[in-house]
Amino acid sequence: MKRAAYFVLAAAVILLFCYLAGSADRLAFPSPQPAQEGVKDSSPQPTAFSLAISNGASPYAVNMAHPSEDRWVKQLEALTNTKLSISLISLKDFDRRMPVILAGDTYPDVVQMIGGASSAAMAGSVQAGLFLPLDDWIKTYAPNLWKAVPPEAWKETSFEGHIYGIPAWLGNPSRRATYIRSDLLAQTGLNIPRTVDEFLDVLRAFKKLGVEIPYEMRENFKYADVIFGAYDVLGYQFEVRNGEVVPKFLDEKHMMKALQVYRTMLMEGLIPEDFATVSSTEYTHDIEAGRVGSWTANAAGLLDFRTKLRASVPGAQIDIIPSPEGPEGTKGYGLYSSVINSFYINKGVPKEKLIGILQFFDWMVSDEAQRFFSFGIQGDTYTEDHGTIAYHFPKTREEQDEETFRELLWLTHDLTINRARTELVPGGKDLLHALDVTLPKEGLGSIVFVPELESFSAYPDLASERPNQAPPVIVDHMVKMIYGKEPISDWPKVVREYRERGGNAIIQEATARYRAKQGVLIQHNR
Repeated sequence: MKRAAYFVLAAAVILLFCYLAGSADRLAFPSPQPAQEGVKDSSPQPTAFSLAISNGASPYAVNMAHPSEDRWVKQLEALTNTKLSISLISLKDFDRRMPVILAGDTYPDVVQMIGGASSAAMAGSVQAGLFLPLDDWIKTYAPNLWKAVPPEAWKETSFEGHIYGIPAWLGNPSRRATYIRSDLLAQTGLNIPRTVDEFLDVLRAFKKLGVEIPYEMRENFKYADVIFGAYDVLGYQFEVRNGEVVPKFLDEKHMMKALQVYRTMLMEGLIPEDFATVSSTEYTHDIEAGRVGSWTANAAGLLDFRTKLRASVPGAQIDIIPSPEGPEGTKGYGLYSSVINSFYINKGVPKEKLIGILQFFDWMVSDEAQRFFSFGIQGDTYTEDHGTIAYHFPKTREEQDEETFRELLWLTHDLTINRARTELVPGGKDLLHALDVTLPKEGLGSIVFVPELESFSAYPDLASERPNQAPPVIVDHMVKMIYGKEPISDWPKVVREYRERGGNAIIQEATARYRAKQGVLIQHNR
């Protein structure tokens, strides 16, 4: 998202607004006084507040004229003793519209952001003082939320050491997984592969069985970087090397080894001949048609893959396995950010409203909230018998859209998976095992810059397309070397080319930001 000029202008407007209003307003209240943990204000009057959130591209939300009249909103208000005035903002226009909203004379009591406190949509509004610092207030009036949110997520919604945002987080930022047709693996007589060499042996055995595509690829190595992960050279990640913060593909030794593995896979017919141009549509079609033995995808798609593949190949079995290890024990894919969305409170809200808003968010991590957002209303969308839930899973597209909207209202919680519903689905325990046991043991960390490096705008061909792919110039050389059009031994020349074409400026800025601890998030390898 290279809309820097727009956001600079928006930020300037915001800064002017803040200056005129007076910087003292950043700390609107004295320190909060202690209250009983988890106890809602005894006042019978509901807390009324306005809320601007994304519609999540949900058809149910997109077509909603009056959110306050929706039955799920009304039920949420009843459960939380609130009166909500909700504005739904188009997801595709969110980054464009939110800075405009914040630049106005008035803006909602609570606003949602995609990402954390330094995301593009914020356009400097936290720095400009439009929102309240919440540290002590959360600890006092939202103690359950304070305990539930991981420290990394609080850090991503902080600015200059103070928490400004309430996050919706990922308890497990390792999301991508290695899939395998376990029915085909059983036919080979081989064990689940643990290393790159064993993984190649399994793919070779698939080839002998007649599997058309032993390992599926996608253009730009998106969802096809299992080998780069094994050698810890994912092209969109940064690390400290020789005192500089550099892209991981500058690790010449390991990058050349990874490229040689891909070259071997191509020469032996273990990946498609046209691997460099396989679209996402082709990738999905090949898997669902039963043409693929192994692939990379988000772990949450396991049950959907199983359902669609079995429609084509009855009896087919898909499982998630540990990703193959490289020679130094690294494996997996890039870790996601800990924060998906976050919520910020207008600095102008009075104290009692602030307390009510925080208690509203604190309720979001309760068992009652999980039941409501997961299953809806007892006697309507689910029944319960001696503690056992019978959920009326949606059967039509309209019902599915309504379920999606209900969960969209679950503003803050662990977004890794809807655990309560997954446990009721056939095969759900397999998915939970992958998320709870397999993926926490793998995944590659990085030095992440939020907001992104300014030099990326000056050198777009050298900009890492996080979290998916290496810079275009680097991808081009990778592809040529795998096809044999350039010798893999020339990778040091690629590194020199990168530096000379503007990479040195990127590295210089990244290193300076890292040393100054300005907008830097550090993820560690699992």
